[in-house]
Parts: sequence; structure tokens; C-alpha cells
Amino acid sequence: MKVVCAYLLACLGGNSSPSADELEKILGSVGIEADEGRLQLFMDQIAGKSIEEVIASGRGKLASVPSGGGGGVAVSAAPSSCRGAAAEPAKEENKVEAKEESDDDMGFSLFD
Repeated sequence: MKVVCAYLLACLGGNSSPSADELEKILGSVGIEADEGRLQLFMDQIAGKSIEEVIASGRGKLASVPSGGGGGVAVSAAPSSCRGAAAEPAKEENKVEAKEESDDDMGFSLFD
């Protein structure tokens, strides 16, 4: 990922075809030592391609990656005759929770 970021920075800086040495300089400027194996693999895979082609290819691959989410259940509002009855148990639950919270200190505080 670091090599890809350095490549994109070089492209944004106006260099449409940065070399491995230039990428090493970019990474070195922020204190990162480039892994020669990964750098060479990246340079071999990107050889002869423009940045626009690489981005278009990546977008096509990302389209097939599941991004989570989805599968949510839609809940409709309850009929008006049931709304009042549903609200009352919620109030009782809140009272029970408040009582439980007061027992957390077990009769003493941290600074006693």
C-alpha cells in the first residue's frame, strides 16, 4: 500500500511514469524504507499502463467485493391502537435499570 501511495503522489506531482528510484525517494522522505521485492513486483505489474487504466481496472475489481451492510429488516409502525400499550413497558424497564445502576458501587466509593 505504501508503494501504491508513493506512486499516486508522484503522479499527482506531475510525473506520469515514476521510476522505482523516485518511489524510494518519496518513501524515504517520510522515513519509510521500501521493500525491494514489493517495489519491483509493483513496477512489473504497472509497466506500460497509465494511472487512468490502473484506476479503471481497480474499480472493476472492487465492484465484486462485498462491502457489508445490507440485509436490514424494515419495520413498519404499529397501528395507532397498539402504540399506547407498547410505551408503558418501556417506562418500567427504565426504572429497573436505574435501580440496578445504583447497586454498582456496592456501598462504598473508590475514594473512601
